[in-house]
Parts: sequence; C-alpha cells; structure tokens
Amino acid sequence: CILVINKIDTVKKEELLEVMATYAEAHTFTAVVPLCARTGEGKQQLLDELKALCMPSPQLFPDGMISDQPERQLVAEVIREKMLQKLDKEVPHGVAVEIEKWEEREDGLVAINAIIYCERKSHKGIVIGKNGAMLKQIGALARHEIERMLDAKVYLELWVKIKEDWRNNPAQIRNFGYEEE
Repeated sequence: CILVINKIDTVKKEELLEVMATYAEAHTFTAVVPLCARTGEGKQQLLDELKALCMPSPQLFPDGMISDQPERQLVAEVIREKMLQKLDKEVPHGVAVEIEKWEEREDGLVAINAIIYCERKSHKGIVIGKNGAMLKQIGALARHEIERMLDAKVYLELWVKIKEDWRNNPAQIRNFGYEEE
C-alpha cells in the first residue's frame, strides 16, 4: 500500500511532514510519496515505487489487442466521452450511447448510426445545442477519434432521444453495455 499525498505545493513543508506522520501512525505503508500533479513534482518517485511493486505475469491477450470490449462498445464510449467533455457542467452522467447501425462498406468507409439517450427532456436540447451546434461538435470530435481507432474513414450519424430513468432499469443498463454494481 502506497500513500500518495497530492497538492504538496499548497502546504508548508512542516505541515506536510505532520500529515505524513499522522498517516504513518495509522497504517504501515510500503512508501509515502508527496506529489504535485500540477507541476509533476514527485511523479518519477511514484512511478518508481509502483514499478517496484509490479510482478511479471504471462501475457493474457494476443499482441495488438487493446481491449476485451467489442469495437461497437468502444465507439459508443468514445461518443459518450466526447459528450461528457463538451457538456461537463450542463449534463450529468445520465446519458448513454447505443450503436444502432454499423456498416463496413466495400469502399472502406464505416457508416455508424448512434443514438444518444438522455434521461430528461431538458437534456436533449442541451446535447443538441443551438441549431445543432453542440451535437455537430460532439460528432466531429468523436468521428476523428473513431477514425484513428478503426484506421478507416467513418461516417457518423448521431440522434438524440429521451429514455427517462434508464439508469434505474437493470435491463437498460445491461443493454447499454454497463454492469450493475
């Protein structure tokens, strides 16, 4: 167990030593690493400590395999990620993405139709934005990353629909590829 204390740039050294001593009394740590994520101070020490604890293991997946998730699920998550990045202050995590259509054409183009589900009617307007501007931004960012991921040209079409209270429906949670906790 490693104790990492962040934001060391916001406290005096004496205060930091007191905090470290208090935690050391509560538990025996393998290492205590003071860190400033903003400046990177302590980053190398943390990496060294983590590396020292890593144990070799057999290769669990074939070379080139980047995930155990299907491409459809990864694409849905890319779209959701871009949406949350653009709307982090306006729409809560009550959005889900479903890949409705996936067509790999002979010319190499991958045509993807995805539905963005919102829990509330008010969220739909926020996701679409004025004259569709927000949805276009989300789509452009997602399409760019999906093209890199699939190494193919992508035509991405996004639709926004309302599915009230989907997060409280176990069947919907499974349908969107999320596990119940």
